[in-house]
Amino acid sequence: MTRRTLVLGGARSGKSAHAEGLVADDVVTYVATARRYPDDADWEQRIARHVARRPTSWHTVEAPAPDDLTALLTATAESDPPILVDDLATWLAGALDDAGAWEGRGADQVERQCGALVDAVAQTRARLVLVSAEVGLGVVPGTRSGRLFRDHLGSLNARLAEVCDEVLLVVAGIPLRLREAGGSR
Repeated sequence: MTRRTLVLGGARSGKSAHAEGLVADDVVTYVATARRYPDDADWEQRIARHVARRPTSWHTVEAPAPDDLTALLTATAESDPPILVDDLATWLAGALDDAGAWEGRGADQVERQCGALVDAVAQTRARLVLVSAEVGLGVVPGTRSGRLFRDHLGSLNARLAEVCDEVLLVVAGIPLRLREAGGSR
């Protein structure tokens, strides 16, 4: 059985819905990494759509701090319910926020947290499905913060792909298998 799956895709590609379909269990731990911004009605509506689509039997952990996600994954047992993390782009944005990276500080802290996350994913014993945005397929961002985010997320995705058993890319709602479970890394 595939233990660790990474589902990549662009914005509105269907990656989250596809990832949710990969865990058919009645009980799932759903880790929602997006932070809430009550003054942003559009963002709250996006979150509400994700919540509405999840089965009520799933347990949701909302917006854990970067180190909390690592701790959650490290503490798993093989008998634990599957874990679905959606998504690592918003997790990384939170890590960059907390470190002050947008202002040019905290690069070492973010790198440490990304490394710890990759190690935790590699050690996770429960079934794990990770969702992340695929970046770098378009133009070079015109801002320093855009390039910082793209570079960190591209590196994180590549490192996670190395420790996952299966890697999928969702394009226009169609999943493309980049690595089969049991395939070479």
